[in-house]
Amino acid sequence: MKKLIIINGPNLNLLGKREPGIYGSLSFTEFLEEVKSKYPEVSIDYFQSNIEGELINKLQEVGFSYDGIILNAAAYTHTSVGIGDAIRAIETPVIEVHISNTYSREDFRHFSYISPVAKGVILGFGLQSYELAIQSLL
Repeated sequence: MKKLIIINGPNLNLLGKREPGIYGSLSFTEFLEEVKSKYPEVSIDYFQSNIEGELINKLQEVGFSYDGIILNAAAYTHTSVGIGDAIRAIETPVIEVHISNTYSREDFRHFSYISPVAKGVILGFGLQSYELAIQSLL
């Protein structure tokens, strides 16, 4: 059985409430249950934190034992050298995911410290971006 983890960064705990015009009205918990039911042959774990160091700790913890990491570092995508370095240091492939098309938003969101060290990048397909990442890892 493949073992994947979705790691979400800051403010993604507010999905379903936060800016529904951009992020939709479904909570991540509801979405995750749907995805798990679609892929019963895959173990899908989940972690979310608003704290950069906790995201780095989780990447290091799972980065040598999981088959894939789906990472939405949210705003840390554009600011965290540390998260980029953590990805560079681990063996598990990382797919960078964003719910919105970051290139259609503010200029500072056009740069990523994650993209150069990720296996791939999926953005702009809403919550379906996560499912596309799962499919790419399978």
